[in-house]
Amino acid sequence: MKTCFPTLLRRQAGLAAASLCLFAAIAATAPAPALSAPSAPLVRLATDFGPIDIQLDASAPATVANFLAYLRRGAYDDTVLHRKVTNFIVQGGGFRWNDATAPRAVPVATTPPVVNEFSPQRSNLRATVAMAKLGGNPDSATSQWFVNLADNAANLDRQNGGFTVFGRVTPPGMVAVDRIAALGTVGAGGCTAVLGSAAGAMSDLPVRPPAPTTCAELTSARVVLVKSATELAPRSSASASDRIFDYLEATYPQYAAPASPPTLFWEGYTYRYYAATDSYAGTRDGVVYYLVPALSPEITPLGSMAEWLAVAESNGY
Repeated sequence: MKTCFPTLLRRQAGLAAASLCLFAAIAATAPAPALSAPSAPLVRLATDFGPIDIQLDASAPATVANFLAYLRRGAYDDTVLHRKVTNFIVQGGGFRWNDATAPRAVPVATTPPVVNEFSPQRSNLRATVAMAKLGGNPDSATSQWFVNLADNAANLDRQNGGFTVFGRVTPPGMVAVDRIAALGTVGAGGCTAVLGSAAGAMSDLPVRPPAPTTCAELTSARVVLVKSATELAPRSSASASDRIFDYLEATYPQYAAPASPPTLFWEGYTYRYYAATDSYAGTRDGVVYYLVPALSPEITPLGSMAEWLAVAESNGY
């Protein structure tokens, strides 16, 4: 079966009418091995580059509890991804950002450090998420985390007691991470008038083009923010429709945005409405549907729920 996902942006900026073949893209997406059981938490970090979805690993219980405690009190909302080292890591969780305040970046309020839970069974491989910590102190991790962009086991597994891996970014989530990793960086260490004490941690600050040339140009329009951090329903308890919607949102953020709107019901349909793209994804009677009112009033089938759920499951949803 070959089904195509209609392009929502054909009406914008003079783009030509086109279709995006979902199953061709799906075939090119290699699922990562699962780190933990389907009941393990799945969290979503919302960015302008797409959702970064992380499957947390129950075999690092103290670290997962620490991360979720920060997330649940909103500590990761409106935080900046403050460090990017090419072919190494993207790091965040340390600083809240607000253009309207002085300074614009302030440290996340931290709680006592979490005990190091490094295990060689949870190595620092590409797409894994680990806690950042102070040099020479294995038990110093607080709020900051990083995504491994490459196989960093030879380095990070062998120093400072090992860096505790506590989750893995889903394959669609790594597409968003790789978009961020492709950005250039600026050295903002001298921008204390704008960034305050946080400037010292921003010598490799990823920025969106055009690259800022002055400290004053370091605004939310240039840096990369985690706008919100939320928990998705555990896969073991989420409905098939919600699992499919979560997967579609992560894989096609340009068409299904903003991610994670409420799941609604109408005349037998289970659906979500995406305000930014004025579109709908829905299910009914074992079929997945899509509706784009600006293109057509017709509700279009995209394939069976069984097919989509299998794809979503293989990608961690």
